[in-house]
Amino acid sequence: MLMQGQQAFENVDLGVKAVQGNSLSLLFQMSATETVEAGKAICWEGDAARHLFQITEGVVRLHRIIGDGRRVITAFHFAGDVVGSFLQGDFLFTAEAVTDCKIRRLSRKQFQEEIERSDLLRPAYISLLCRETASAHDQLVLLSRKNAEERLCTFLMKLATRDGETLHQGLLEVPMSRQDIADYLGLTIETVSRSISKLAQRKIVIPDGRHNLRIVNLARLAQLSGNVDDFSDRTCHRGSVH
Repeated sequence: MLMQGQQAFENVDLGVKAVQGNSLSLLFQMSATETVEAGKAICWEGDAARHLFQITEGVVRLHRIIGDGRRVITAFHFAGDVVGSFLQGDFLFTAEAVTDCKIRRLSRKQFQEEIERSDLLRPAYISLLCRETASAHDQLVLLSRKNAEERLCTFLMKLATRDGETLHQGLLEVPMSRQDIADYLGLTIETVSRSISKLAQRKIVIPDGRHNLRIVNLARLAQLSGNVDDFSDRTCHRGSVH
């Protein structure tokens, strides 16, 4: 059970209170950690949205199936991100583990009750919704206005510059498959592979193992994304609550 009312947060360390995003994480920390194997679903499109989920380890993809059976990936989420923040009546997506994941779940009812009665949580929740909305707008621009190379470079830049990501000698971990990347960028897997090969030929990004890419020229990668000034801690895609 969640602690009742504002008392749940009165004894929280002041340093944590200073960062509003952390306050939302406190809610999920009261829940048990669950393990989800790679490829397994956390929730299904069309199911009643009775819970929200926070990812504590691993990567999760959100996808929908359109009329002709094709899969459209709408987002990738990482450790610290929350799934289901918009509180729709039903899930508008299926959430699947890309890698082995650990998650915490919180009932929608409990979450809403705590948001409604906490002056600390309300602005943190609004901030989370704003970041999610901005990410959705970014995705609309990417799919409607950018060519294949720009889409791929934008995706790689967002991976390379997301919060908590550290490149060791330019090595970028890409846990999702090329099919996942294609379904997220609205491309075919062949186009993704050709685009990576072209970047490798130009010594910008070089494949390193099955999933990793070595970024040789980050500045050039940013230029090719089509929005070189857009990659900062403020603007990069995140839906984190930690």
